Amino acid sequence: MSRTAYFDTSALAKWYINEKGSEAVEKYILEQGPVAISDLTIVEMRSLLARRRREKHFDSALEMEIFSTFQEDLRKKNIVCHSLPYGLAAAAVHLLNRFPQFSLATLDALHLALVGEVGLETLATADRVMSKAAEAMGLKVIRFH
Repeated sequence: MSRTAYFDTSALAKWYINEKGSEAVEKYILEQGPVAISDLTIVEMRSLLARRRREKHFDSALEMEIFSTFQEDLRKKNIVCHSLPYGLAAAAVHLLNRFPQFSLATLDALHLALVGEVGLETLATADRVMSKAAEAMGLKVIRFH
């Protein structure tokens, strides 16, 4: 098992956007990095930035600057990106069946399934529901709220 933490989008966004929890994320990544993400995170990050622009949190120039910085971090391997493995959807369905007490969103179930599929032990998130499900799976959870 790897000691690298998997960062879901709610945690990773704090590295690029100054918001509550950003200082803790910055400290963690600088001390413990690189961190892991998946191809799913890339899509979610792009969507999150577009939503924040539409909500007038920043303009399109800053949106593109943030996404370019994110892409550069991927290129330089400051962030390790895992491809979505074959069978990930079935693994996510298994998690949803195994933990019906949690109201896991589709994408959160896919992220959690990927953590298990690639052999990681730690999840970093700002999502309460996802963190509870991850703990039930036996993962170490780092919460950035």
